[in-house]
Amino acid sequence: MAEILNREGLKYTGKVQPQAGERDENGQLLYPYLPEDDLIEAVNLAIQLERPLLIKGEPGCGKTKLARAVAYELGLPYETWNIKSTSRAKDGLYTYDVVGRLRDAQLAAAGRLNDEKIQKIDKDETYIKWRPLGQAFLNEQTTVLLIDEIDKADIDFPNDLLLELDEQRFTIEETGDKIQAKAAPIVFITSNDEKDLPDAFLRRCLFHYVEFPQRLKLIEIVKAHFPDSPETLVTAIIDRFLELREEMRKDKGESGKKVSTSELRDWLLVLRHYPEDRVLDDLGKKLLYPSVLLKSWDDYNRYGKPKRSGGQL
Repeated sequence: MAEILNREGLKYTGKVQPQAGERDENGQLLYPYLPEDDLIEAVNLAIQLERPLLIKGEPGCGKTKLARAVAYELGLPYETWNIKSTSRAKDGLYTYDVVGRLRDAQLAAAGRLNDEKIQKIDKDETYIKWRPLGQAFLNEQTTVLLIDEIDKADIDFPNDLLLELDEQRFTIEETGDKIQAKAAPIVFITSNDEKDLPDAFLRRCLFHYVEFPQRLKLIEIVKAHFPDSPETLVTAIIDRFLELREEMRKDKGESGKKVSTSELRDWLLVLRHYPEDRVLDDLGKKLLYPSVLLKSWDDYNRYGKPKRSGGQL
């Protein structure tokens, strides 16, 4: 893979991982993220070209974890914008407390505010609360920004972000102030393909599809998350997991919902608390703790129930 550097010398390698038990500034546990080489290359292209990286892949494959991993390795500020069906483009930039400003202006006119509070009425920052994209523009240092599940929003939502993502600027409607990014953020956008995204938006993005890991990569990922787990237990659990996943693929096709890496992690969290010999013995007889893996009645009925023999359990 060719070495790619942007003007600030930022380069993601995927080799810098958090220590066991390490937490972020919000107290959340940090976990290793082991990207494939082609994903590392896509990240560095996005850094160099200052383009958003649109990431797709089946749910639970780790799309949302990438941005945090990049921020951790590069030592950069990190912002997350979680998209909802009601989200508007402006929601990621700022909110302006119009009611609060009107109230304060009325109180000032009535002589009920002191001089210090009166002076603050004419300062925009008193009533502006910066949101993730707006905060990323204001940061002096390059910020890693995750726009998560953009396809949840209205179809016009991505096009409403074209100016902000393309020219790194926006205008505060209530004041007319123009905000230009001090340092272009590194933007990651995830999508679960719930709806098609507009062509004008796609033209401004780089794209990468996160493939489900092959067996050896999956073992490597699990060992990174659970370094103290016996190798025989890890491989047996993964083999049973992949067997289930293949059954689901045959029944549902490539586009159907299958068990994912996030569910595998939860399954391991449960199974590693039981004696290894017991787990190894039971794995060949039944699907242990199917409620951790199977998220619909049809799946539970098909894959989760013990096999019947001669009409009896």
